[in-house]
Amino acid sequence: MTETTKQLPVPIAKEQLARQKVWPVWVIAIIALVSVAALALWNWQQWNDNQSTLQTLKSLQQDTSQLENMYGDQGTQQSQRLQALEDKLASQRELIATQQRQIDHTARELLEAGNRTRTDWLLAEAEYLLRIANQRLLIEKDIRGALSALEAADEVLTESDDVGVYPVRQQLAREILALKGISSVDRTGLYLTLEAVIDSVHQLTDQALISEQAPGFVGNAQSEETSEEGGEPGVLLRAWKKFKSTLMQVVVVRRLDESVKPLLSPDQSAYARLNLQLMLEEAEMAVLRGNQPLYERSLAKAQAAVDDWYDGSNPRVSALTNTLGELTTRNVAPDLPDISQSLGLLKERLAGRLNKGSDS
Repeated sequence: MTETTKQLPVPIAKEQLARQKVWPVWVIAIIALVSVAALALWNWQQWNDNQSTLQTLKSLQQDTSQLENMYGDQGTQQSQRLQALEDKLASQRELIATQQRQIDHTARELLEAGNRTRTDWLLAEAEYLLRIANQRLLIEKDIRGALSALEAADEVLTESDDVGVYPVRQQLAREILALKGISSVDRTGLYLTLEAVIDSVHQLTDQALISEQAPGFVGNAQSEETSEEGGEPGVLLRAWKKFKSTLMQVVVVRRLDESVKPLLSPDQSAYARLNLQLMLEEAEMAVLRGNQPLYERSLAKAQAAVDDWYDGSNPRVSALTNTLGELTTRNVAPDLPDISQSLGLLKERLAGRLNKGSDS
């Protein structure tokens, strides 16, 4: 028993075993904490890097969009400029082609003009004068101007010494005689006369309007003349005049055998003058256009307005009435003859000479 007891191991205390088993746990815990801290730090750095990368990407995208917009606008502008240059080049080509055609046409005319004689130039001048005569007569109603142009054309044809213009001169003589048989219309004189009438209408005052002193009313003047003819003396005459003037302010005696004409207020007087002016301006327009019915109608309305609203015993009104009556007798649209036949004959003669020259 003694030997067996000696060979057994030495017993170890329980406190030492417990201490030896706890310190590895602390080491592992510390290592784990350090690892977690390192991992968190690494994740934080990665997150910062990621955010900076995203920010960089956003800035790059903005820069890229700005560049695209810039270069896109520049590209659009460049295309528009190219299109404008192409359009301008096309217009320049058309202009050059037009100028080339004009140069060719002018060259042909110069070549033809070199082959023309003095007779051709005189015939061309006569044709121009005949065109002027037709324009003066048909458009402007100018008989004198048309007659002067026809006579000038006849003189030019006389200088041409061309036998072929005999039918043209024969027709010209007929047309000149027809124009001389028409009484010419002095449109300028008629227009100026109507302007003077309009000025006289503006000068008419309210005293020229129909009033109690106008014909058709028994007024103070007639009463005074009757009284003076009666021969009443001095005081009685003045008293009688005063009594009659007082009575005339109350009672107005009108003659029933004449038409009653209405009185006009100042506003109606201005309206009457304006209405007369419009009628006379309408007559002026008819003179310029050669419209005889409108001319007569306008003067008739003006004459009726003067008779209705103004006192005929007034000197201005009497002169206005006489002038309107004289203007009514004028003819502003005489029958015009046809003077285009001579122009047609001259055109045929010119065409024949040109054909003959081209054949030769």
